Amino acid sequence: MELPETMFSARHAYAVTFTGSPSSAIARLGLGVQVTAYAPMAENMPSGTAQRPSDVLTIYGGTTVEVLNTDAEGRLVLADGIVRAGEDKPDLIVDVATLTGAQLVALGARTSGAMGNNDPVRDAIVSAAGEAGEQMWAMPLPVELRASMESNVADIANMGDKYGGMLVAGMFLKEFVPTGVPWVHLDIAGPAYNDAAPHGYTGKGGTGHPVRTLVRFAEELAASGVPTD
Repeated sequence: MELPETMFSARHAYAVTFTGSPSSAIARLGLGVQVTAYAPMAENMPSGTAQRPSDVLTIYGGTTVEVLNTDAEGRLVLADGIVRAGEDKPDLIVDVATLTGAQLVALGARTSGAMGNNDPVRDAIVSAAGEAGEQMWAMPLPVELRASMESNVADIANMGDKYGGMLVAGMFLKEFVPTGVPWVHLDIAGPAYNDAAPHGYTGKGGTGHPVRTLVRFAEELAASGVPTD
């Protein structure tokens, strides 16, 4: 169960990231790339219609998901957003989320995890992070983790192996990416919000991570196109 201050951090991080969003910055800079932003959201409050363990939900697009853990709700609405984004036939998809506590366990509070279905694009984003002064690390998506999300009553479960939770969440999201579309998932659970002392140009509170990275990546896209190797 998330503590109130943790939920505040997630909301604050979301607000900072999208009110100072990469799309707004890219537009103001006049970069030669077309960016469409999607903000999948849902009320996270208990009620008589709240999801329950063992519920089977239908994601936008028709894939069914067995709910094994009601606290793993963020990936459900994010899956909706990925499917919807794919309908617009993009050249690539980048999703950003304060998704898992496992990201903090693996990489700490200052370094986000980047994973996806296309290593050149993933690595280009990580490189852009370094140039922009944001800490980011490339992570794998081991195919063997997919089996841990098998379900007897749905296409996939929303939880899997208890080890490597950040990667399991990434594998879950990969299920909803359109075939042939490069996709990168950024788990920013730690660096999105700084509750320690200020450091560098990062103050206390919401950081806006990874706006600088995505703007730098857009500059590279405008100059060279989508990386292929």
